[in-house]
Amino acid sequence: QVRLVESGGGLVQPGGSLRLSCVASGRSFSSDGVGWFRQAPGKEREFVAVISWRGGGTSYGGSVQGRFTISRDNTKNTVYLQMNSLKPEDTAVYYCAAGRTASTVSTGAGHYWGQGTQVTVSS
Repeated sequence: QVRLVESGGGLVQPGGSLRLSCVASGRSFSSDGVGWFRQAPGKEREFVAVISWRGGGTSYGGSVQGRFTISRDNTKNTVYLQMNSLKPEDTAVYYCAAGRTASTVSTGAGHYWGQGTQVTVSS
């Protein structure tokens, strides 16, 4: 079993930055992929980014490419999402997800999900 706990959300002005954290407990080597999704009110869940625990390979959704960066600290079992140049359309609940591979997670088929953290971009 893997438990994921997100933190770091909040209110930020357009153009600002936030860093989200996802701490994984009970991580096993069968869960190599960890990523982020988001869901805004009235919209479908959207893939944001994913990273491999072991290899460090990353992938991003098109709407955040070049603005967001995913990274991991294996010693702390933590994955980060650095969000820069935030826009009002980035407003959403951000969820951390984990699964067997980064590819599996990126399709939304991760086995484990956190409770989410709210990010609001507004002036």
